[in-house]
Amino acid sequence: MMRKYFTYALLLGPLLGAQNKETENSVYQQNWVVSEKENEALAFDADIRLSESELTLDKKLFRLRKQFLGETEKQKIPLYNLSFNEIKPLIESSTLFKIIQDMPKGGLLHTHSGGVTDVKWVIATARKYKECYVYDQKDNDRFIFGQLAFFESGKVPEGFVNLDKKLTSDAHFEKELQELLILKRDNLCNYNNYWIEFEKRFKRISLLLPYRPFFKEYYIKGFQDLAKDKVQHVEIRFIFDELYDFQHGKYPVKTSVTDLQEIVKEVRRSNPRFSLKLIYSSFKFLDPTAIDKQLEMAFQLKKEFPDMISGFDLVADEAAGHSINSFRNNWAKLNELNKKYGIELPLFLHAGESNSVFNKNVVDISLLDNQRIGHGLNLIYFPKTMERIRKQGKLVEVSPISNQILGYVSDLRNHPARVLLSNGIQCSINSDDPGVYGYEGLSYDFWMAFVYWELDVKALKKLVFNSINYSSLNDGEKKKSVDYLNKEWNEFVQKINLTVN
Repeated sequence: MMRKYFTYALLLGPLLGAQNKETENSVYQQNWVVSEKENEALAFDADIRLSESELTLDKKLFRLRKQFLGETEKQKIPLYNLSFNEIKPLIESSTLFKIIQDMPKGGLLHTHSGGVTDVKWVIATARKYKECYVYDQKDNDRFIFGQLAFFESGKVPEGFVNLDKKLTSDAHFEKELQELLILKRDNLCNYNNYWIEFEKRFKRISLLLPYRPFFKEYYIKGFQDLAKDKVQHVEIRFIFDELYDFQHGKYPVKTSVTDLQEIVKEVRRSNPRFSLKLIYSSFKFLDPTAIDKQLEMAFQLKKEFPDMISGFDLVADEAAGHSINSFRNNWAKLNELNKKYGIELPLFLHAGESNSVFNKNVVDISLLDNQRIGHGLNLIYFPKTMERIRKQGKLVEVSPISNQILGYVSDLRNHPARVLLSNGIQCSINSDDPGVYGYEGLSYDFWMAFVYWELDVKALKKLVFNSINYSSLNDGEKKKSVDYLNKEWNEFVQKINLTVN
């Protein structure tokens, strides 16, 4: 009898073992699926449901990206080791780029007044003015080589020469000046502090922008370029200065706002849904007393132009400037200023544009009434703060190309935004200072994000609509903008599905 049972055991053992193994595999697979769904539910785009048309588009874009990466690998192009400036021609030649150019992008929520417009255009337009000069001597404590400015005849400082005459007499100077105005990642390796070179680019055109005739041309060109690139709403970190010309002298500070209102009307003739907001910006290197004065000025302008001035920010290198916390007494006065002027002035502070764990500006952001965070690169170092910001529903304004050129992220596959998106932090895509980086529009940043971060159409759609939903448009403006964006998005999906195999 025992022999009989032993025989059954020998026969059934392998079968029972296989069943147990199959059960274990089934449980493992079930747990894997649950884990995957939990991760997907946490992602920033978990609420997006794609239509059949969008799913079709998703497959096409996935295939195009795969083909592009396969071709670069075949040609032995080290895509992930190259800077944006090195691969820019490759981007422009890709089918993906042409599709992304055609994609409605909603709003550009993070750009700066000194970096909006194409450098070649800046030089060509500036030289049309007989009163435009360029400094062609060695740097000193007042001016730097390649600095541009407008001067009245007989009042030109030593070292400046007429720009048009300089460009005419020196065939190589235009290219040299372009290089001085564009910041390229691959040219920065010899510098210890990228921000010194970065800020020189702004200094070289800083005396151009207050000249009222040039100011108007500059912003018309910048806004038209953005509208052409399917950007319908723009928010500028704006440095306010007194405009001037040589007929009337200086104009009141508010002239910048009224001129920009007229420029927006001009742009709307061909792009009726185009809109603009200004975020009053000052500098992190100023002391709290100076920031008190800046806040007063910002509130005064907001009171006079409630539909144009949307908030307040502090800009400049975070490693060199004061921390957000050092201005805590200024932030404590905001409620008092709200009551004094009868309006609210939200904060849109730069924070976390850093690779250092010692920079704790993002911690302050989670404790302030600050709905959008400029850059937020080191937010991933503060997990509890990141969780708090996710629960608060605050948005991070991400600028991929800027972050690479300034040396914060060499290989964009490792960009912190990928961690933020996976952890449910809402983000938008921005260009920061495209003029300084040698490009126009917003398509390049979307292309880099799509390719390097392995995004899909669901993520693209969420990023695009975030840029309107988290904008500083009022409720009525926002509804109209979202309605328009929905229409544009659906037409885009249909068009690409019809034209791309």
